Amino acid sequence: MKKLTLALLVMSMFASLFPAQLNAKNVTRTIPLSSPKPNEATEAAILINRLEVIKEMDFKMLKGAEKKELRKEVKSIKQSLAATNGGVYLSVGAIIIIILLLILLL
Repeated sequence: MKKLTLALLVMSMFASLFPAQLNAKNVTRTIPLSSPKPNEATEAAILINRLEVIKEMDFKMLKGAEKKELRKEVKSIKQSLAATNGGVYLSVGAIIIIILLLILLL
């Protein structure tokens, strides 16, 4: 009985290992060259200038559709500025877990 269990265990191990090795391929990955990007600070300055121009506009003379387009533009500019800002954001739960781990480890 022990021999049968051992044989089944060895066969299942070989069955799980060999197909993975048979499908293994030597894959070479090429890294695409990034196109030259304008400096992030310059891009951010351009977006901030555009926001200032929009704030100085007279909204009384604009139609509803034009106001809506400007709101969408302002929203997208703010999102792109937030994305280029970067940074690490931690939630309150993550901070509590980190503090508890530090207390337990130290």
